[in-house]
Amino acid sequence: MKRVLFVCTGNICRSPTAEGVALHMIHSGGLGAHVHVDSAGTHGYHVGEAPDPRTLKAAARRGYDLSPLRARKLELRDFQDFDLLLAMDRGHLDLMKRACPEVYRPKLDLFLRYAAKTGFDEVPDPYYGGPQGFEMVLDMCEAGVDGLLDRIGA
Repeated sequence: MKRVLFVCTGNICRSPTAEGVALHMIHSGGLGAHVHVDSAGTHGYHVGEAPDPRTLKAAARRGYDLSPLRARKLELRDFQDFDLLLAMDRGHLDLMKRACPEVYRPKLDLFLRYAAKTGFDEVPDPYYGGPQGFEMVLDMCEAGVDGLLDRIGA
């Protein structure tokens, strides 16, 4: 089984969107025995909280239910427990590299490296913008998860 962790800042917008999209695609594709996903934040601002209401609303319009998800902070054990830790942007990747024991650094990458079709390598933070930002994050997460599942052979 491949274990993948999606990481953003507070774990209420980008990384839970990626997790929710991945859970949906894994479930609908019958891949539950092959892939496990989770998400976390580099900071503990929102530990225990549901995703941002705008994230929930945008996801629900596309058929994704993110309501069971709760924010958590990235932990040292995550570097050992997961096969891939995918950052939403370079800032997250840099923070992860500093916190990660050297032996596990090959597991770290940018999430959108798996989404060649987007033309982007970072998922922008929609938190301070309008609804269109949450839609763009969903587009990027759908492309990223699709490429990820294809690349890991799930």
